[in-house]
Amino acid sequence: QAQLVESGGGLVQAGGSLRLSCAASGSIFGSSTVGWYRQAPGKQRDLVATISSGGSTRYANSMNDRFTISRDNTKNTVTLQMNSLKPEDTAVYYCALYIGRNTYWGQGTQVTVSS
Repeated sequence: QAQLVESGGGLVQAGGSLRLSCAASGSIFGSSTVGWYRQAPGKQRDLVATISSGGSTRYANSMNDRFTISRDNTKNTVTLQMNSLKPEDTAVYYCALYIGRNTYWGQGTQVTVSS
């Protein structure tokens, strides 16, 4: 099993930036793909970006224009740098670790972007 803890959320004005971090326990982290998702109130949880164990990245829609996912396997962490934030980016952001058929989730961190 793995445990994930997100941090870095908060309140920011439109146009601002936030850097989210996901810290994972377990030695299997380095060989696993990790993803960031977000869920706005009343909406489904959507994929934001993923990063493979080798560092290959994938972004949903055009999020790579403003968001960057990265990882540090020596620290078991994955970060999501978010720039030029918009009010529609307001959501709870979750980190997900894929191990085999299982997906492990963190508790989420709230990001609120004011206009």
